Amino acid sequence: MKAFRGAAIAIVFFGLLAALPSFDLAHWAINMLIFTLMFAVMSSAWNIVGGFAGYPSLGHAAFFGIGAYAEGLWFAHHSVTSGYEPFWALPVIGLLGAVLGLPIAAVAMRTRADVFAIVTITLLFVTQTLAFNLHGITGGAQGLALPQPPFSGAGFDRPFYYVLLVLLAVVMAVTYAIMRTKVGLSLVVIRADEDKARGIGVRTTGIKLLAFALSVGFTAMVGAVWGYYEGFIYPQFAIDPLITIAIVLMTFLGGRATLWGPVIGAFILESAQQYLAYQLGGSQVYLIAYALVFLLIMLLLPRGILPTVQDMIRRRSRARVVAAGLSTPRTAPGAPVPTTEGGHL
Repeated sequence: MKAFRGAAIAIVFFGLLAALPSFDLAHWAINMLIFTLMFAVMSSAWNIVGGFAGYPSLGHAAFFGIGAYAEGLWFAHHSVTSGYEPFWALPVIGLLGAVLGLPIAAVAMRTRADVFAIVTITLLFVTQTLAFNLHGITGGAQGLALPQPPFSGAGFDRPFYYVLLVLLAVVMAVTYAIMRTKVGLSLVVIRADEDKARGIGVRTTGIKLLAFALSVGFTAMVGAVWGYYEGFIYPQFAIDPLITIAIVLMTFLGGRATLWGPVIGAFILESAQQYLAYQLGGSQVYLIAYALVFLLIMLLLPRGILPTVQDMIRRRSRARVVAAGLSTPRTAPGAPVPTTEGGHL
């Protein structure tokens, strides 16, 4: 029953999102949804390693930038006719991000907790420095231009929207599969106590590397879509620490180590940020409102939205069960029990 309810929620959720572009939404609304989907995918991907495994990576923006520049390098060796060709390169770019992430994870995951976070954010700044200085590959501070997608003006955003929607479905399906297998159980045990996990036979190194590779692979694919959508890649935007901070906040806001938590957090925070930016313009005042939205929710729901709501539902269910038990009339020991016919057993 629980699995059926979850499947029904997923069908309604993705069905509604798939139908939204057909309502002739304004360009700014579609643009807002595109960036919301980007962060929903990246938050769900970060949740695999930062939520389930408990390794708070702060370097994911580096792989976002790697994906964007990989898309730019793809254009250097391929021509575009229909405009959809770059999307077919996404699995390869995701694989590239995962392969590059494996040796980095093998070194970084020898540390834990705050030390791991420092190591990964150092990776971010090293990658950003390389992007500024490798002029032959990245264009340096002048940026890297990508060809304009040959899509019609009215439907220009739709291909990007649907590709990101598919990526969100895939990363959530992967997360669901992880939660239902020994991999997910192993990640939870590692997060609770890695030494004990190793002691009971969990292959901690392989599980951690798998989680990190999956996480950064999806992040690289989102970076590739972003680069193609924007049409111009600058190092300070492609490898921006604020990207990592945003996806971490969204994951914690919605509820880490849950399936829907990162998606909920992304739809609240990124939608609010994009809407406030459109309404308040370039004055940066929207950042204050954005921070207030986040702080208000975190003060009211410190464990994240989904876990807090689930706890409230459980407490109310237990309270109803207890109330029902107390209201049930009790029969004294040895007393006859009445039947529906008015007689006795």
